[in-house]
Amino acid sequence: MQSTRQDILDYLRRHAEATVKELGEHLGLTSTGIRQHLTILERDGLVEAREERGHVGRPALVYRLTQAGDAIYPKKYDELANALIEEARHLLGPDALQQLMKNVAARFSAPYLPRLEGRQSNERLEAVAQIIQDRGNVAEASWSGDDFLIEQHTCPWWNVATKNSAVCALDVEFVRQLTGRDARLSTSLLRGDDCCTFRIRPGKRAAAADLQPRT
Repeated sequence: MQSTRQDILDYLRRHAEATVKELGEHLGLTSTGIRQHLTILERDGLVEAREERGHVGRPALVYRLTQAGDAIYPKKYDELANALIEEARHLLGPDALQQLMKNVAARFSAPYLPRLEGRQSNERLEAVAQIIQDRGNVAEASWSGDDFLIEQHTCPWWNVATKNSAVCALDVEFVRQLTGRDARLSTSLLRGDDCCTFRIRPGKRAAAADLQPRT
């Protein structure tokens, strides 16, 4: 990125927001020059402006980072998640780690369960596929004989899964919790397949004890 625009982003990251005048004073540029850079940053979705009223004359524009702008700065979530999983495996053992993943899946699924109450089997399966899409995944659903397939073409935990494949059990359990049915992972992005395929058997329920949200 052009250095002046990076300097603008850095200033907004430190100070939360700023006017054209404040940025100009900080960088030693004219207001026209600052506006030209801000126009490009707005076009790229990295900054946004709001009007600040309370002054005489035309309201001043105050600029701040967007979520996309903030996202260009390092986020070590994957590093933290991998470290926590590895420590849990070391301290608790593989069986306890698997149970931990099930507990996390139950937490993730709990907010969606009211949305699924009272739905018939096939309708509920379709609703679960929609929930997976609503969570930002690229996914599609279809029937293969008596089995319902959800093909998920994106992995929300990719940088974690490549180092700790145990996290894949979290997604499988998430689908089981929501559908109330047996679900298996028949293809996997991690294994080099085109997608992660959750194969759900509508006639076979998951064990009732496994469907209770854990606190």
